[in-house]
Amino acid sequence: MVTKRADILFDVGKFEDSVLCYTAALRFDPDDIYLLNRKGDNLSRLGRFQEALECYDKALKNDPENEYIWNNKAIALLNSNKPDEALEASDTALNLNPENEVVLYWRGFILEMLGRYKQALACYDKLLEINPDDPDVWNARGNILTEMDRSEEALKSYDKSLELCLDEAMEMDPSTWNRKGNALMELSRFDEAVNCYDEALALDPENDVILSNKGVALIELGRFEEAMEAFKKALMINPSNEDARILRDECLENL
Repeated sequence: MVTKRADILFDVGKFEDSVLCYTAALRFDPDDIYLLNRKGDNLSRLGRFQEALECYDKALKNDPENEYIWNNKAIALLNSNKPDEALEASDTALNLNPENEVVLYWRGFILEMLGRYKQALACYDKLLEINPDDPDVWNARGNILTEMDRSEEALKSYDKSLELCLDEAMEMDPSTWNRKGNALMELSRFDEAVNCYDEALALDPENDVILSNKGVALIELGRFEEAMEAFKKALMINPSNEDARILRDECLENL
């Protein structure tokens, strides 16, 4: 009953209450792998990464070949600003199951944080061999290609991600539209970039970063009055957006 309640609390995002329930359940069986892993997940979501790692390590003593717990440990290490140790934990998880999609996805993210973009790209490409219809992976692939200054290829990945979201009636992601706009900016395709930022803002109208990006594209098109309005709105949402403030003033000089 305690475990059931803990799971329910976890699923609705009440992590403080849930971790208390998992702790109580562990008094009955302190070596239960499921409970240790779930408590670790709770603690990670609360930002208590060292305590989470202690839970994962205890679980792994009892089940050292559990790739999911090794992956959870890798995520906690990454969040603890220990990316090299995170990669070591990911290595173990991958060796246990080279086809595990969750492990491959997080491995790609860890490699990206380490600046090892070619290896990260290889992870995402491997994932797409396993499941070519995952929009999140196409989006992540686009991000890596953007970091590698391969904007044309990045654009194709973002397009594929958005196409899959539309095909599957999934919730559209404003960040994907924003990144596609950024890729188009790199290619000097400013009209198309503005259209992408408009799509992003239709989903997230209070995002000052996307508004600023739209403003930059409008400046490149010489549409200074529209750009100034975008920067003004961005500053109304976030008065500390210094980029928007500087660029707004630049627009004023060109009016």
